[in-house]
Amino acid sequence: MTWLLIHGGGATARFWDRLVPLLDGPSLAVDLPGRGGKPADLATLTVDEEVASVVADVEAAGVDDPIVVVAHSSGGLVVPGVVAALGPRVRHVVLNAALVPVEGGCGVDCMKERHREGLIFAREAAAADGTAITLPGPPADPESFRNAYGGDPLDDFQPVHWSKVAGVPITYVLNERDRPVLPEAQEVMSARLPEPATVVRVDSGHLLPVTAPGAFAALLADLPA
Repeated sequence: MTWLLIHGGGATARFWDRLVPLLDGPSLAVDLPGRGGKPADLATLTVDEEVASVVADVEAAGVDDPIVVVAHSSGGLVVPGVVAALGPRVRHVVLNAALVPVEGGCGVDCMKERHREGLIFAREAAAADGTAITLPGPPADPESFRNAYGGDPLDDFQPVHWSKVAGVPITYVLNERDRPVLPEAQEVMSARLPEPATVVRVDSGHLLPVTAPGAFAALLADLPA
């Protein structure tokens, strides 16, 4: 079994660095377009392009054994398309504080109001100026970010269709001290999934695989075969 790890909007494949050594099997942590070594304009990037990138990485890595897709935050928006493309190779989906819009809805609808308004403003400004939206590099002083997402220290406008995942077991890991994706929002989103998802509540902030990789790895190890 291979763990396919899909990061969230502001991260790269390195989001999973602390988790990977603890997994009980091979893993493939992908960079979505516009992150790591994959240049892209985030103002025009589509979910379909992100899906195609993930699927291409899976095929390039020669992964053909059973796959468990693990997605964090806005990485959840890519999951339906990835599962549809990979078909029966996907045996389970694990979502951690992942965005799940209503059927045919958009990821931006799942965001906090001020985050949503900021993203829409940035996208409109980039379109008017003819500039690209890119992610900044690491901060000069990372200390201010340790508690920013809740828990312990340490962009999307395209329709998403979770009906494509019908029939695949889903586990939704709900972070009870999350700030960017509030617990009550996670409750609502987990209820939108096409199959009754198994909801696991964890005493954590938004970055569970980073702040408590051992706990997250143990949770993954306990998934039903």
